[in-house]
Amino acid sequence: MRSTAAALTSLTALAAMSLVAGPAVAADTAAAGPCALTRTAAHHSLGVDTWNAAYPKPERTLNAVMVFLSFPGHRAAVTPRELTADYFPATSDFFERASYGRFRLVPHPQERWIRMPRPATAYGIQRDWAPEDRAAYLRDAVAAADPLVDFSAYDVVYFVADPGAPGVDSDATKVVNFDRPIVADGTELRRIVTVFEQHPPDRNVLAHETGHVFDLPDLYHRPTDGKGDWDTYVGDWDVMGSQFGMSPDLFAWHKWKLGWLDPAQVDCVRSGTSLHTLQPLSQAPPPGGTGGTRLAVIRTGPGSAIAVEARGSAGNDGDTCTEGVLVYRVRNEAASGGGPIEVLDGHPRTEACWDRSVYPPLADAPLEVGETFTVPGERITIEVADRTQSGAYTVKITT
Repeated sequence: MRSTAAALTSLTALAAMSLVAGPAVAADTAAAGPCALTRTAAHHSLGVDTWNAAYPKPERTLNAVMVFLSFPGHRAAVTPRELTADYFPATSDFFERASYGRFRLVPHPQERWIRMPRPATAYGIQRDWAPEDRAAYLRDAVAAADPLVDFSAYDVVYFVADPGAPGVDSDATKVVNFDRPIVADGTELRRIVTVFEQHPPDRNVLAHETGHVFDLPDLYHRPTDGKGDWDTYVGDWDVMGSQFGMSPDLFAWHKWKLGWLDPAQVDCVRSGTSLHTLQPLSQAPPPGGTGGTRLAVIRTGPGSAIAVEARGSAGNDGDTCTEGVLVYRVRNEAASGGGPIEVLDGHPRTEACWDRSVYPPLADAPLEVGETFTVPGERITIEVADRTQSGAYTVKITT
């Protein structure tokens, strides 16, 4: 199929987590400041001094194509239009709110099913997919779609499988990265979002997977035996931890990395005692306003920092059950899934919202007015001194 045939042979080396750190795009180091961790070779490193140019940066309008794949021997019970409505405009709205209007994700759904050459059962679709089976699936999918889709027109690619087809496993939804990009229509496809969700899908699942397209890491903890709790690192805080979270807005650190926070909105905390007025993260800035300070950062080592932000019940966090000042640790050398962010529990002896939280022990992690928290293992004390009528928190940090 035009230029794709030869390039598809590279799929035999495909692995979901194999993409190496790409070229850097230089940042303004003076603007980034001494609290900006450097980007490392860790997969989806949370360094913010440079941008990995292998990923599209969501600072403008990006176009996403949705390709709907059907399989022989099964007639789809839903239409591409119905599946599109499962994900949009919800996913676009999530990112527009998270970015304060700085980024728009525009979907371009195909209007018809594209038939795969083999049944879904032939590809062994599952969460821990055999590389050769995954390669065969993507090889067939790109070849089937290429005559009908101009991949050069899009920044993000979603392959959406017929959810009712035998052999489709919703747990296999993920972003697949390529060791070497596929060339189709003169453009390099470096990654494809493979969607196998049931209809209707998990809440915010596409926002989570799209976050990986923008170089954001998994924040959940995956038990080695496949059992136990997955949400011990960040709980409900940030969609990259759980798509089911009550407070799924992206951490301020993620927004800093993505370019949605200006340098003036990040306070770099030096030694001594200082006061900081933190605006709630999900609160939209007033028309013509900058939005105020959204993040305070205390550098704790060459590759680590403590981040402080305010969380309220607005925007993407409208379903939260607690408000206050959230404290978390960031590590730039921790790979995706290895705890690059860990929320520090301001109330370690209690929990909250056990009926709807993904991890109740961290649901009440934020500090409230009048409370003081000493960061474990660090000479850092955080005191929430006051909350203004506009909802901003006055925070005193001593280090």
